[in-house]
Amino acid sequence: MRDDIVVNVDEVAEILDESGPWRSTYKPLTPALAPRMGRLGVNLCRVGPGQSACPFHTHQLEDEVFYVLSGHGVLRYGETLREIGPGDCISCPASSGIGHQLANPFDDDLVYLAIGLNEPNEVCTYPDSGKLMIRGLGQVGRLQAADYYDGESAPLKIFAMLEAAGVKR
Repeated sequence: MRDDIVVNVDEVAEILDESGPWRSTYKPLTPALAPRMGRLGVNLCRVGPGQSACPFHTHQLEDEVFYVLSGHGVLRYGETLREIGPGDCISCPASSGIGHQLANPFDDDLVYLAIGLNEPNEVCTYPDSGKLMIRGLGQVGRLQAADYYDGESAPLKIFAMLEAAGVKR
């Protein structure tokens, strides 16, 4: 049996993820799935007072579930706020267009399991900032509206390539 099929949470190193008010630690509990982009992943997350693990966002392809183990926090789901605590299980379905975010405005750490898919073609939107993330392209940025044919060459490049290859039309 592979050593990474069963892990003990006490033996997994915490990974710090921080940038400004987004600061948390997590322990990846499903390392056997990571190298092959397994379809499911579980992280043990810890968010300190006055922090959030990530910006308000939506998922196009990945359902996400959070199970609160200890501490208290606030769930922002769309324009609704709700206090969360131990035993609460939060379901955030993909493709709903409704953003979600967990934050900790309290004095003790918020500790929860984050369970979700690892979809290589995921697209996330960030409604507060107008960004989007396209995982398959490895890019986070903003789209600028354009006409479908905007920027396309005329004459068509395909015909120039055919001519260069000696193909007669």
